[in-house]
Amino acid sequence: MPDVNRKSDLRRQLRATLAGLTDEQRREKSLNATSLLVSSPEFVQARVVMLFLSSPQEVDTSPIALKCWQTGKTVCVPKVTWEQTRMLPTEITSLQVDMREVRPGIREPMGGKPCPVQFIDLVIVPGLGFSDRGFRVGRGMGFYDRFLAQDDFIGVSCGLAYEEQVVDDIPVLDHDMPLGMLVTDRGVRRFASNCIKVK
Repeated sequence: MPDVNRKSDLRRQLRATLAGLTDEQRREKSLNATSLLVSSPEFVQARVVMLFLSSPQEVDTSPIALKCWQTGKTVCVPKVTWEQTRMLPTEITSLQVDMREVRPGIREPMGGKPCPVQFIDLVIVPGLGFSDRGFRVGRGMGFYDRFLAQDDFIGVSCGLAYEEQVVDDIPVLDHDMPLGMLVTDRGVRRFASNCIKVK
């Protein structure tokens, strides 16, 4: 079976797995995962953190944003140009003010100052599934693969997920970008010797 079809099948399976988690399970697992992430050296050393605005089924990233602001870090989130299928990192100072829903479950800032890619120390990456080799399967539009492939990005890429989203094998296509690390409610996995970068 071609890898593209295998990815489509995997997406269906992972969506079903996510739908099977209860709200209470999501809350508990989210807290565990975000606690592990904000305790990591990669997060502690980061000055500029780019994270995703989570949908109800994803690990809740709001505690990460709050911890960033409490410790003087800059927070960026993606603002998407759908025609060009590109993401523009945009600084935010609130999770509620000046936000809009652009697609069901997908929010982005209405305005905000762009964050230069080269200054981003840590990018928190969403996904439907992740492998023990550091690859991920997203929703099929390639936004994060294109973003992480930019020469200007020299920070650490970190997947954030529930342990249930970790699978044995993910078909890898030529454009798929491996992650530096993955944090779930069960632990931290690192995939490269240069995960921790100090500028």
